[in-house]
Amino acid sequence: MTDTSTAATPVAPLSAVLGALQDPVRLEMVRRLSNAGTAMRCASLYDGINKSTATHHFKILREAGVTERLVIDGQTYQRLRREALDEALPGLLVSITEAANRAQG
Repeated sequence: MTDTSTAATPVAPLSAVLGALQDPVRLEMVRRLSNAGTAMRCASLYDGINKSTATHHFKILREAGVTERLVIDGQTYQRLRREALDEALPGLLVSITEAANRAQG
């Protein structure tokens, strides 16, 4: 199995992370990643948008330091940078995910 990841971007300041998470599509991507607890194939993280739009959303999350891109056996995955986020912004990810889960019902 071949596993490569992009270089980790530092977690952005709080305002930039919140800015990345304010979009409903990106928030849903993060919610799904958080609930899965592991890297997920990109296509399983979104519904109702095209691939180029999803790629744009993934880029914003990566640039904010929220996620990282992995390529495993030629397949592209996204992984939540849980430890880095918890270190930089303690409790934020848990709070955001719990609120997003409640909103989903």
